[in-house]
Amino acid sequence: MARTLIGAADIGGTKILTAVVDDDGHVLGERRIATEPERGPEDGLARLIDALAGAAADAGIAVAALRALGITIPGPIDPRTQVLPAAPNLPGWKNVPLGRMLRERSGLPVVVENDANAAALGEYTRGAGRGTRDMTYVTASTGIGGGIIANGQLVSGLNGAAGEIGHMTILVDGPVCGCGRRGCLEALASGTAIAREAARLIAEGRAPLLAQRAGATPTAKHVAETAAAGDEVAQQLLDDAARYLGIGLMNLIHILNPEAIVVGGGLTKIPGFLDRAATVAREHAIPLMAERLRIVPAALGDRSGVVGVAWLALQQGDTGRGAEEQA
Repeated sequence: MARTLIGAADIGGTKILTAVVDDDGHVLGERRIATEPERGPEDGLARLIDALAGAAADAGIAVAALRALGITIPGPIDPRTQVLPAAPNLPGWKNVPLGRMLRERSGLPVVVENDANAAALGEYTRGAGRGTRDMTYVTASTGIGGGIIANGQLVSGLNGAAGEIGHMTILVDGPVCGCGRRGCLEALASGTAIAREAARLIAEGRAPLLAQRAGATPTAKHVAETAAAGDEVAQQLLDDAARYLGIGLMNLIHILNPEAIVVGGGLTKIPGFLDRAATVAREHAIPLMAERLRIVPAALGDRSGVVGVAWLALQQGDTGRGAEEQA
């Protein structure tokens, strides 16, 4: 029986992953490119299509052989209009008609979904959340996002913006977030937040080892590497971010009472980071709600989004059914 092949692209704040995915969720070809959002959406989407052609070539096919193209984007987007109003981690990308632009460039039907929602579907249907009915996905990377599966269905909300976990308020008077509000989880526990605090300590002369490694513009990766070398300042930065993430997870436990919280994103690759966050969440959660809960790393790595949006594209025209029924 012939396989159905879907093109997929996960647009992130720093990179774009393009892939060809079959109907069993297997990635047959992929390419990664830098997002470089400052070059604008026209340039970014043109390079995305070029990368997709490369992924298709790796899979031994042409782009025209794909059934559809699934796109994930960081930030709220209405899957019906397929217009990106704005995205905190894609500065300058405002009111971008993603669906129309990509249909014109690829010649394929286009499905657009929030990146964390797509990753949630990927983990729910093919990854660490398989077999659950109530699962919450959290991505902790450049930013923080989330996707919610409740009773077998993706929770989209009125405007398709449900699951913006990174913008729950943790500290009312906390640091300013990319969304313009203060004290969001993303402003306290993301890779961007870690880098911001590292830069502040370097500027104050309180992180000499970090300064040696990163200069005046540290990244979360610099912080993780310096912590691994035994630096207590860098380790404290990671511990603080993990604690805030744990508080966010605790809130999710209390609000959603899921069977599993699946956590993906680059910060989960830092040794001990997710364990620390999970410990904080369990210590502060109501025991009845936490005792049967699993807090686990994503099984699909950075492919969760492309696998999820490819699965979603396969369901086009199959309306009125929950994610669980279609899995």
